[in-house]
Amino acid sequence: MKTGHTMKSIARHEFESWAETYDRSLLHRFLFQPSYRMFLEELQGWRGETAEPFDLLDIGCGTGTLGAMLALSLLPARVVGLDYAAGMCRVAREKACKAHVADRLRFVTADSEHLPFADGSFDVVTCSNSFHHYPHQQAVIHDIRRVLRPGGRLLLIDGFRDNIVGWVVFDVIITAVEKQVHHAPWSKIHEYFETAGFRQIRRRKFNFWFPLLLTVGEA
Repeated sequence: MKTGHTMKSIARHEFESWAETYDRSLLHRFLFQPSYRMFLEELQGWRGETAEPFDLLDIGCGTGTLGAMLALSLLPARVVGLDYAAGMCRVAREKACKAHVADRLRFVTADSEHLPFADGSFDVVTCSNSFHHYPHQQAVIHDIRRVLRPGGRLLLIDGFRDNIVGWVVFDVIITAVEKQVHHAPWSKIHEYFETAGFRQIRRRKFNFWFPLLLTVGEA
């Protein structure tokens, strides 16, 4: 079994090499875009009726598509994107400049297990389709809880592998392609949230052929 350090190195190498072509991947259509739309729906329902700005951290931000979508929306979000691959953050900054939204976005290269932010820095943390790359998943959830303000929320999306379609897609196909990954069952994710001190935990499953699970918890 690979160590956590080796798993992180594999993931970093994979995403550094993928950065320039990431936005042209079919996964954007089947996984990433549905996830971003789900986040926007959740955020609109939660903060859409207030004009008060809020601070959002997007972990595993990739090339910053969610941040750009938020910056172009009516939601008053101040967005920090974090990714382990410096190449992803570089492309994200370039995209933000081209879209003229760089003033509302900031990108940081860092490890999700050791977030470089003070306690209570954010109102909401999002994380989509990267959690399965994290070797110490409970540690990630604990550090996310640390950087959230009281009443803040964690919105986590990853592959739903608890039915036959999801098992084939994520435990068979994705694992064969990406090797060292782990899609946790919904019950384990619920346990992670509870152990870290989140409350009012709820779930939404969506995206039938590439099933995804949104888990939301309140700090």
